[in-house]
Amino acid sequence: MKVVQQKPLTFKGDNKRAVLLLHGFTGNTSDVRMLGRFLNTKGYTCHIPLYKGHGVPPEDLVQYGPKDWWQDVMEGYEFLKNEGYEEIAVGGLSLGGVFSLKLGYTVPVKGIVTMCSPMYLKSEEVMYEGVLEYARNYKVREGKSKDIVEKEMDEFAPMNTLKELRDLIADVRQSVDLIYSPVFVIQGRHDHMINTDSANIIYQEVESELKEIKWYENSGHVITHDKEKDAVFSDFYAFLKKLDWTE
Repeated sequence: MKVVQQKPLTFKGDNKRAVLLLHGFTGNTSDVRMLGRFLNTKGYTCHIPLYKGHGVPPEDLVQYGPKDWWQDVMEGYEFLKNEGYEEIAVGGLSLGGVFSLKLGYTVPVKGIVTMCSPMYLKSEEVMYEGVLEYARNYKVREGKSKDIVEKEMDEFAPMNTLKELRDLIADVRQSVDLIYSPVFVIQGRHDHMINTDSANIIYQEVESELKEIKWYENSGHVITHDKEKDAVFSDFYAFLKKLDWTE
């Protein structure tokens, strides 16, 4: 079976407000696509970049790292600027939330939403297993036999990327007190992928006058697809409405 190749998404709204939405590590635009469509029905233009090596065969993933993905994020931001949007909010799931925070002290943003975003890796072993699961699932979706999948998995070696990810997260963790834009921290109570205390770290250490945190008691890591996704979408939108948009 041929796996449909992912591509960046843009949903054009009918006002001057834009939101840059960012997916997670080993994820793709579908992580936040439903959220983007929901916000688009409220008038917002939403742009979702696709990180290099994501949504493609896992062997391609290992060719890239956080520096490449940060470039994709910045190009997504510049895409919206070039489209004429002067005021841009940003939100992301997991690694996308880490990049959202980094944007917050790198370029002007109207507001920041983090969703289940780590401030330190729970363990490289957990991340390593996550990459292996991503690779195995991708190969299964391609229709490969069990024997072929296992043979290819034996040859698949995730990379230096985990160390680079750890360094990126540590750098952002040390810089969150440089953030003054409004921040909304979203966290699933049953998130087993990251240490959930990360949500408290973000909330406590940003210097924003407007900052909020909300725990979703029945949700896990990919909160944009979980049981409380409708509440997450509505709360995200409610936060955007509180921002001091000029138009």
